[in-house]
Amino acid sequence: MSGDKVFVDTNVLVYAYDIDAGHKHQIALNVMKDLWRSGIGILSTQTLQEFFVTVTGKISMPLDIALAEDILRKLSKWDVVINTMATIFEAIELHERYKYSFWDSLIVASALAGGAKTILSEDLSDKHNIKGMVIKNPFR
Repeated sequence: MSGDKVFVDTNVLVYAYDIDAGHKHQIALNVMKDLWRSGIGILSTQTLQEFFVTVTGKISMPLDIALAEDILRKLSKWDVVINTMATIFEAIELHERYKYSFWDSLIVASALAGGAKTILSEDLSDKHNIKGMVIKNPFR
């Protein structure tokens, strides 16, 4: 990966810790390892919150709360975008313009606020360029 910042959407985080995710687990695990090594990963408070809720209750083999909390503590060492009113207003604009859900638009707005050049997500349109930032589906 280059030195440009990479924003990681919740689905990629979850697959990295969901051993029942098949080939997506290994791909996400490799992505996360690369981002740890390079130090270019970005997250947001939203992705961390969604990660916790999903891995402790929505996957087939939920993680123990203490383990999920430990993972969050480690991930908090990354650049973490805290959603502000400016981020929310940007998300509303993106929602209106690109017709993504508000929550997906908030992911995009957070990535832009964090200076990311790439978003890794399977939920957004692969190869879509928004304000100079490219969405990439790592599972394609």
